[in-house]
Amino acid sequence: MGKKILLLYISEDSGHHCATIAIERALKKIDPGVEALNINSFNYTNPILEKIINRTYMSVVKRTPELWGYLYDNPKVMKQVQKLRDMIHHFNTGKLKTLLEEFKPDGVICTQAFPCGLIADYKKTFNLNIPLIGVLTDYAPHSYWIFDKVDKYIVPSPETGRKLIDNGIDPAKIMPYGIPIDAKFQQSQDKESICKKLFLDPKAPIILIMGGTQGLGPIKELVALFDRSPLTLQAIVASGTNKKLYRWLERRKRRFKKKMLIFNFADNIEELMQVSTVIVTKPGGITTAEALAKGLPMLIINPLPGQEAMNTKFLLKEGAAVKAGSPSDAVIMFEELLYNKTKLRQMSDKARSLSKPDSAVKIAKLILEIAA
Repeated sequence: MGKKILLLYISEDSGHHCATIAIERALKKIDPGVEALNINSFNYTNPILEKIINRTYMSVVKRTPELWGYLYDNPKVMKQVQKLRDMIHHFNTGKLKTLLEEFKPDGVICTQAFPCGLIADYKKTFNLNIPLIGVLTDYAPHSYWIFDKVDKYIVPSPETGRKLIDNGIDPAKIMPYGIPIDAKFQQSQDKESICKKLFLDPKAPIILIMGGTQGLGPIKELVALFDRSPLTLQAIVASGTNKKLYRWLERRKRRFKKKMLIFNFADNIEELMQVSTVIVTKPGGITTAEALAKGLPMLIINPLPGQEAMNTKFLLKEGAAVKAGSPSDAVIMFEELLYNKTKLRQMSDKARSLSKPDSAVKIAKLILEIAA
């Protein structure tokens, strides 16, 4: 009988969930006998609280993103919420005990700090010896990841690992495998055949406009400005789960002067990235990892304070991205990149050199190895 692996994330429409799906697929490819249980831990332990927190988070990042920037990895805030966190962990112990006793996992993988802390505290309280892997899906680790009972930390880069080590984590626990993404991003596809399928001109520049899973950011303004650009270009717009944005785009589709492909929750992002010249996006961890795997230069706009601001800092320093201060700046910068083919090629090469597309496979092999 195959090993049992428990995968925990929070929020359905999130990069954390995409990461557990990628790891689950890798596990089953390596060992078809593996039994993987992939659970939204917040929904499992606190379904009502999950709805409140998700709604509050979305409201904060849309209306007052600077507040999120203040709350994110703030030592004062962390100290104040410590008692609340301990209380939530204590409250969740019963449900967690039931889950662990019924499923009896040989190993646990968490792609978000909340479930990672939950399992780490449970291990400590009940003296449980079960391998626990924490998978970071952003380039900057925050203090909520620091727990004694985590056996391995998967980090996107050695620099991320150094920050954990500075916070007291044993260097032997750090594995710079990268952010886990679906295996399809590793495959090189033929641009011309994808363009033919999508009715795009492979010789004309293609801009991919995204706002993460939830379709956040100034997408309407970007679409309007790119449509008015004097350059010959085509645009692909992925609105994610943002139904309001999708309806807005669909209503205006016939009025656009430029070729404009509109997707809601696209399941062929690897194809859209393969044919694109540049991606204009906010730099969520999964989007970043996928773009790097495809060698796709990034034009960053409106990064959220906190994790995305730190992802931006990393990408700019490494030369895989440029950052625009406004939608109109983004159009100007895209035009400049089209004129500067050398810079575009350098960004693409740098993206590929930073990429770790086999991360999910490495994580799967590691958990199967330590879950002996």
